[in-house]
Amino acid sequence: MAVKEIVDAMSMQRALTRITYEIIEKNKGVNDLVIVGIKTRGVFVAKRIAQRLQQLENAEVPVAELDISTYRDDAKERISRVGDLGVDLDDKRVVLVDDVLYTGRTIRAALDALMDNGRPAAVNLAVLVDRGHRELPIRADFVGKNIPTAASERIKVKVSEIDGLDSVEII
Repeated sequence: MAVKEIVDAMSMQRALTRITYEIIEKNKGVNDLVIVGIKTRGVFVAKRIAQRLQQLENAEVPVAELDISTYRDDAKERISRVGDLGVDLDDKRVVLVDDVLYTGRTIRAALDALMDNGRPAAVNLAVLVDRGHRELPIRADFVGKNIPTAASERIKVKVSEIDGLDSVEII
């Protein structure tokens, strides 16, 4: 199995900074903005974006962690779904954050979970990597890097908080 690093730590930092500037521009600042990271690595990406927003706009943006495991369409059993995010989403502009956008099914599940937690004014999607192969009509508003892949390939995002280093690999 061949592994090739396609994004190093510096490139990842630049991509996240660019996404942050795009979020500020699209939302005309950070008022009423909430960042929601999809567990697991999407949460770390979301926290980094929020830190950068703090540096650039001198305003703290709330970050919530979203567990979509009970919302997945491949879940065998349906159990209680609503988990409190700890952040009010009503009339807020939400930026949903994930590490990799692939088929779109994770994002569909995340949108269901968001709506069970409130009624945002708007939802935008930010992803570190868009690898294509969509099965649902879902598109990211903010993309760190587009990486076209074969269906047989995998993308592995590594974040220093879990993996000890920042990188994106194609396997």
